[in-house]
Amino acid sequence: MIIGVPKEIKDRENRVALTPGGARLLTQLGHRVLIEQSAGEGSGFSDDEYRLNGAEIVATHAEAWQRAEMVLKVKEPLPAEYDLLRPGLLLFTYLHLAAEEALTRELMQKRVTAIAYETVELADGSLPLLTPMSEVAGKMAIQVAAHYLEKTHGGRGKLLGGVPGVRPADVVIIGGGVVGTSAARVALGMGADVTIIDKDLNRLRYLSEILHGSLTTLASNPYNIAEAVKFADVVVGAVLVKGAKAPKLVTREMVKAMTPGSVIVDVAIDQGGSVETMHPTTHSNPTYVVDGVIHYGVTNMPGAVPRTSTYALSNATLPYVQKLADLGFVKAVTSDPALARGVNVHAGQITYPAVAEAFGLAWRPLEELL
Repeated sequence: MIIGVPKEIKDRENRVALTPGGARLLTQLGHRVLIEQSAGEGSGFSDDEYRLNGAEIVATHAEAWQRAEMVLKVKEPLPAEYDLLRPGLLLFTYLHLAAEEALTRELMQKRVTAIAYETVELADGSLPLLTPMSEVAGKMAIQVAAHYLEKTHGGRGKLLGGVPGVRPADVVIIGGGVVGTSAARVALGMGADVTIIDKDLNRLRYLSEILHGSLTTLASNPYNIAEAVKFADVVVGAVLVKGAKAPKLVTREMVKAMTPGSVIVDVAIDQGGSVETMHPTTHSNPTYVVDGVIHYGVTNMPGAVPRTSTYALSNATLPYVQKLADLGFVKAVTSDPALARGVNVHAGQITYPAVAEAFGLAWRPLEELL
C-alpha cells in the first residue's frame, strides 16, 4: 500500500503521524511511505532520518495526499485540504466529527473512508488511540492552568501548591476519565486541593483509592458542579462522550459566579467543549476572558509537546496502520472489531451513530456497506 504522511497545517501543530521507526517497519513489509518535506521537523525528525528508514520525501502537500492510497494524519483535514479529498481515499486520523459538520459532509460527498483514532474501541470500552493524547492533554492542562493563574499572565496570582501557612489553589476537574485522572495526578503532585466530579460512583471510588493528597470526589449533578466551580481557582473540563458532542456542564451563570482571575482549561473543546462560554482557540491566541475568567480552549494541546506526543501517538496507532496496510480496509475491519468501530464515514454514509445524531442525519451500520 502507498501511505502518505502530509505535514500538519493546523496552527502550531508540530506533531507528525509517523516516526522514522514507523516508516522503517512499513517499508520493510513492502509498503511505500511518502513523507511531505519537513513534516517531521516540529517533532525533531529530519527528512534524512525518514530517507534512511526507507521513506520517500515528497516536495508538496498535495503530492502526499494525491499519490497515497491511505493518508495518515494527526488532526482533522482543514478547509484548505478539502479539495484533496477524493473517492476511495482511506483517511486515518483524529476527526472529532461530532463537532465538525462541514468536514463530515465533505467526507460523505467525496466518498472518503474515514477512520477516527478517537473512536477505535476495544471490547472493554477503552479507547487505545485516544488514551495517549488524553494523558498528555490532562497533564498539560495543569501546567497551562498554573501558568495563567500567575498575575503576570492575567490570573489571580496564586501558586498552585501554596506554601506552608498559605492555602493552595482549588482545582476542580469535571470528568474522572483518562484526562481527569492525568490532570489530578499532576495537580495533587504540585500540592493543590483537587476536586474530581464524575457521574460514575465506582470510578470515584477507584480514584479515591489510587490518588493521594488533598482529594475530594463528588457525584456529578448541576448543584455540585455549580458549588465547586464557584470557589475554584482552576476548572478543567475533562468530559468525554465517545464520538459525540461534549455536554455543556458548566453554564454561563456558573462562570459568572467564579472569582475574577480564575482559569478554565477545557480539554473537551475538540468535541465541542463542556463549558458554555468556551470556544476553540489556537496556540497563537490561546486565551480570552469572559466575566473576568481566563478561558483556554486550544483544540490541539498536545501539539505543544510534539516530541513526546508523536512518539506516544505512533506507539498506539502503528499496529492498526500496519493491519490496514497489510490486509486492506475491508479485511482489516472485518477481522478487528475495535478498528471497525473507528470507521465514521464510508461509501458516502455516516457509520457512527453519535456523529449522525449530532447533525440530525441518517447512519448505516458499516457491515451493511461492506
